[in-house]
Amino acid sequence: MAKIFSGAARVGAGRIVEPLARGLLRLGITPDAVTVFGTLGVLVGAIGFAARGHLVVAALFVAVFALVDTLDGAMARLRGYSTRFGAFLDSSMDRVADAAIFGALAYWFASQQEPATLVAVLICFGAAQITSYVKARAQSLGFDCDVGLAERAERLVLIGVGALATGFGVGWALPAALWLLAAAALFTVGQRMVHVYRQERRAGPEPAEAEADPR
Repeated sequence: MAKIFSGAARVGAGRIVEPLARGLLRLGITPDAVTVFGTLGVLVGAIGFAARGHLVVAALFVAVFALVDTLDGAMARLRGYSTRFGAFLDSSMDRVADAAIFGALAYWFASQQEPATLVAVLICFGAAQITSYVKARAQSLGFDCDVGLAERAERLVLIGVGALATGFGVGWALPAALWLLAAAALFTVGQRMVHVYRQERRAGPEPAEAEADPR
């Protein structure tokens, strides 16, 4: 999950996540079920609370269920194997959760007649989807694309901190966080494209059919 966490923090989180993962496996719960459950929790937090302006509750709700979503990977490791469908499901559910978060924020700021912040939300949403697509497309063509200033974990943390601060009375915090995220997300799109371009230049030209979009 992220560069944003130090090694010590990851170890500390692992001490909490792994016992929970073991317990869920003993109960016969699958990693895929946990993936879906985590996404449903994020949807409740986003649509049920963020869209109505209850930003503190929404941020806490999303944070808890985003952590729940990390359990599926730990469960797969402890189980000793993962599946391609599990990886596909995890990525797909991440996109659903992102859409719910940004959609809820867009709805709230539109209802509050804050067009500037609404624009920031829409930029963040579009850039987040493009960031994910660029990585997936690059990897499907055999490129490494594991770079990025603002990956998903960074996006969630920045929005969460901004939402908490605004919920506690710092009104400018979430708009500022969204504009910062918009800039960082657009930079990340360009960063990944440049990274892939440089690999292509080093590798030399490929047959023309490799460039076709699989859609």
